[in-house]
Amino acid sequence: MHRPLPPPLRLTGLKLDALVRAAVWQSQRAASLAWTAEHPPHLSDWLCIEQHESSSWRTDTGNGYYGGLQMDRGFQLTYGGQLYEVKGTANNWTPLEQIWTAEYARTHGRGFYPWPNTARACGLI
Repeated sequence: MHRPLPPPLRLTGLKLDALVRAAVWQSQRAASLAWTAEHPPHLSDWLCIEQHESSSWRTDTGNGYYGGLQMDRGFQLTYGGQLYEVKGTANNWTPLEQIWTAEYARTHGRGFYPWPNTARACGLI
């Protein structure tokens, strides 16, 4: 009950150096991930498709296609299911969420073919 406290933890220079390097690495990694999140691959291609597909990223024309990239519900559920469950249709998603969903579909074999006319107009197919 009346035991003395253990001595304070002392980090040697080597351990402290390793901790500092780990913290710097984590900070650099976080910055890199943040930059990548805001600059998806083929960003200019997706912006071109959006310009031809709709007038706004929040478009809901009532024709069964939603958002700036005019994704139907099946596409949204397949490639952005979690976003669909949380936010509803793509017209409620941010432009980056719509682009990353389309990029996910592109990298999983769909290419730019879900947008045949606009992708052709943008020189993508």
